Amino acid sequence: MEALGGYPTKSSSPKAKKVTVLLSMTVGVGCLFLLQTQLVKPRKPEDFYSFEVKDAKGRTVSLERYRGKASLVVNVASHSEQTEANYRSLQELHRELGTSHFNVLAFPCGQFGDTETGTSRDIEAFAKSTHGVTFPFFSKIKIMGSEADPAFKFLTDSVQKIPKWNFWKFLVNPEGKVVRFWRTDEPMESVRQEATALVREIILKKRVEL
Repeated sequence: MEALGGYPTKSSSPKAKKVTVLLSMTVGVGCLFLLQTQLVKPRKPEDFYSFEVKDAKGRTVSLERYRGKASLVVNVASHSEQTEANYRSLQELHRELGTSHFNVLAFPCGQFGDTETGTSRDIEAFAKSTHGVTFPFFSKIKIMGSEADPAFKFLTDSVQKIPKWNFWKFLVNPEGKVVRFWRTDEPMESVRQEATALVREIILKKRVEL
């Protein structure tokens, strides 16, 4: 017999109760799973030093090792018309400001013609043997498009600019935030002044904290 309105009367059979319990358990487990996935969801990196990258030998490196220092991050190339002048200037700056408070961090990129065609190891070896550089080299990356390296993408997103050629320079403060960037053709003296000022701030802050 059906109740008014054409709806069936509520069943109290054991089978119906079992189905109801199973549905409730399924919904409950689903909710717990969704809650857990939200809780354990990886935290999005908030600054440059939160990322991990590959070094020239393919080993994973945490950029946390550079936290507390100033970093000049550069997309480098071995066979660009600007290679010799830039490597010379970057090495001078790296040596002058010292690794206690400052580092040049080189990220080779092969997206600009044939200016960087070798493997990461070859690129590092060439830079060291030909130009005498001593600053850290990382694995060759892409800095444009959907395959852009996440750490470098953080830099370009921060300034809302995508490098249009080799040797763009991004100055990162001790907290991992980009404070300024320079295009390829901008004078190295401007980079030197800004980097030196930032290193001076770091040194003064450390003296105050002592």
